[in-house]
Order: sequence, then C-alpha cells, then structure tokens
Amino acid sequence: MRGETTILRVERVEARSTPAAWVWARANRAAIEANWAEKLARTPRMFNGRVLLLSGLELSEEICRASYFEADFKDFLAWRDLGYPDPSIGNGYAMAALQGSDGGFVCGVMGAHTANAGRVYFPSGTPDLSDLQPDGTVDLATSVTRELAEETDLPDDLFEVSDAWIVVRQWPAVAFMRPVRCREPAGAIAARIRAAIAQQDDPELSDVKVIRGPEDIDPATMPDAVQSFLRWSYRR
Repeated sequence: MRGETTILRVERVEARSTPAAWVWARANRAAIEANWAEKLARTPRMFNGRVLLLSGLELSEEICRASYFEADFKDFLAWRDLGYPDPSIGNGYAMAALQGSDGGFVCGVMGAHTANAGRVYFPSGTPDLSDLQPDGTVDLATSVTRELAEETDLPDDLFEVSDAWIVVRQWPAVAFMRPVRCREPAGAIAARIRAAIAQQDDPELSDVKVIRGPEDIDPATMPDAVQSFLRWSYRR
C-alpha cells in the first residue's frame, strides 16, 4: 500500500550508499527466481544488473538525505511485483521533469522490451553502480541528465536543468525530480524525441506524450508519483 503523498521543493539532495544485506531477498529466493523466469519469458532482453535501493529517507524543506544499498535488479523486480512486501525498503529514482517553453510537459512511453512496458513518465531510472562515487556518494544529479540524454537525445543547449529538486514521496516510491525547461514548445520537443527514437537501434521509448493540463493525466499508464507531480504543478 502506498504511503501518504508528500511533495516538497528542496534546495539540495544528499545521497549515500552503504553496504547492507537485504534480509527479505535472502529469505525469498524461490519467489524471486520464479518472478525473474516469468519476466524473461516475456521480455528476454532484460538484464540482471545491480541497482541502488533506499533504506532510509530524511526530508525537510532545506535538504533531503537519502540512504541507499546495492541489490540485484531481479530482487528489486520481485519486491515490486509482489506488492512491496518489505516496507523498510524504497525505490528512490531520479527523474527529469521535462517541460516545453509553452508550459506543456513531455513524457515518454516505455518500449515493449522494458520492465515498464507501456508506462508513461518523465525520463528517469533507478540509480545503479554508474551513479555510485568512490566515496559512497550517489550522484542523482548526473543520473537525471544521463537518463534524459539516453531516452531523448536532446542537445544540451536546448534545455536548462534547475538546481533545485522536487521530492515526491509516496513510500515505497520516492521520485527525486529536477525541473528541466526547454527553449522550444512541448510539441516541438516531442517531435525531436520521436525523430531520435526512429534513429536509435534499441530505443527505450516507443513514443512520447504531451501533457497540457489535468485532463491529460492518465492514471492507467502513469505512475502515482508522476500523476501527483503534475496535479501539484497545475495547482501552482
């Protein structure tokens, strides 16, 4: 069950990863392997890498402190698919809230070969080892810009990434969102991304959608955090 929704604009996010054993994953290997086998049967291109999951979160208007640990992607998927049976763990992902110069937001539609096929949301990703610095810091800011580049292929001079963060907490999901404002209207941005998708050999996205108001929010395909952020934005 989702926790109460909290949305805060904060000046900075500090994230660190500390080695830890995930007791739930060790105790539920059979269920995890069965879930992974089912996933591979449907989407055989999925890869079981290492991801970073939340073990703690401190949130205030000045700062957000996030604690992470490493886990297998297949362990994370089973935990998610089985309804988040370990309530002490969270999925804290970085997300680029992509907005055109006319105010319209631009979301991607995940491709059929991905773990979130058909879902509609901003460029994002659960942190992995590429976001982990030698001192244990988790670089969520770089995660935002990397996911934005990988999914959209937009040129760097076309947008500006805010220094501030908007944290959407709906435990066990926590979205660390950075507003990204483009210098072109949302429709033009969507056209650029569609053109990039057509040129990519293995695109993560199958399409894009432009969100211009509350009427464009789709509860059937959008994660709760994205829906909450969009409604929050349109109330401001």
